[in-house]
Amino acid sequence: MDEVNYEATPRPVIRMNVEHFFRFKCAPGVSCFTQCCRDVNIILTHYDVLQLKNALRLSSDEFLEKHTIVLAKEKQLIPLVFLKMRQGDKRCPFVTEVGCSVYKDRPWACRMFPLDTADDGTFHLIMNEGRCRGLAAKDTWQIEEWLVEQGIVPYEEMNTLLTTITAPLKAQTLGIDNPGISKMVFMSLYNLDKFRDFVFKSTFLDRFEIDPLLIEKIKRSDIELFKFGLDWIKFGIFGQKLFKVREKPGNNIEE
Repeated sequence: MDEVNYEATPRPVIRMNVEHFFRFKCAPGVSCFTQCCRDVNIILTHYDVLQLKNALRLSSDEFLEKHTIVLAKEKQLIPLVFLKMRQGDKRCPFVTEVGCSVYKDRPWACRMFPLDTADDGTFHLIMNEGRCRGLAAKDTWQIEEWLVEQGIVPYEEMNTLLTTITAPLKAQTLGIDNPGISKMVFMSLYNLDKFRDFVFKSTFLDRFEIDPLLIEKIKRSDIELFKFGLDWIKFGIFGQKLFKVREKPGNNIEE
């Protein structure tokens, strides 16, 4: 029998729902183990950045500088943040011969592999057996079970929160050309350490009336701080009345 070249004969995209099953296993012993962790573009979500920088015990600034490439596009308020691959072999900086060194805190895209999602909420395989031998395994997963097993739920919850600003941005043209606004948005989403300093080490709390209980929450919880940052963006970009300015002479929120 002739050898089948899966690369030359790609399978059609098959849309699946959460109740559908697929075959997959990724572990030492699979011939292509860790090969999918090289020469690939991994977009990091805001929650990916938060989880990874905490796992590595780095500040937001340190993580962004060392491990990411930030790609800003014209007329796009929120840039794309990519995981920076190693020079030379283009491998993920966190992959080792025995697997992922940050597996517990791996990015959303890595958790989803070999699945991807479409805008209509369906799923499809992003590779075939020719590139991913794990898809020829006997292990069978229901997609819903797979998502829970891979810890996707909190990542999806955080991504859903983000859509409260990304959806309105797609629906309207804001015409923002002030680089300071773009920096503020990026800080609120991806650089929580700097955003925390902005809230607590500037005159921010003198300028706005913030509930004391909320102040304590954002001091202690990165998630609550992120939600606070989303409200700050909605206030500053969309004009939603989520913050009350203290009535003091010379109050300028841009300082």
